[in-house]
Amino acid sequence: MNLNNQPSIDELARMFAAHKDTLDSHILWISKNGQVHMDCLSPFTQEDEFEKNRQDLCARLKMYRRGQGYVGKKAAADKDFMGPVLQTLTQAWQSMHNTSEVRVIDRLC
Repeated sequence: MNLNNQPSIDELARMFAAHKDTLDSHILWISKNGQVHMDCLSPFTQEDEFEKNRQDLCARLKMYRRGQGYVGKKAAADKDFMGPVLQTLTQAWQSMHNTSEVRVIDRLC
C-alpha cells in the first residue's frame, strides 16, 4: 500500500489481517517513498531499536503490543478502527514526506 496512490481502507485492512495479534508485537510505518509496512517485532525488541535498523523510515505509529487486539482479522474488520488509522497515516505522510526527520505518531488509533 502506497500513500501516494490514494489507498483505501480495504488495502489497509488486508495488511492488518495478514498478521496475528497473538504471535508478535507490530509496528506500522511509512517509508520515505510512501510505502506503508507492518513489521513483526521479536519479543524483546524496543521501539527505538526498530528505528535504528530502518534507513528509509519516514514515520511510524507506536508499537501495537501483542495480544491487545490491534492487529489481525478482527481488527481489520473494524472499519471504525481502520478509518482513523488510514487518516492518521495520510496526514502524517502529507506533513512529513519532504522532511528528513523521523516522526513517531504518539497515539494508537
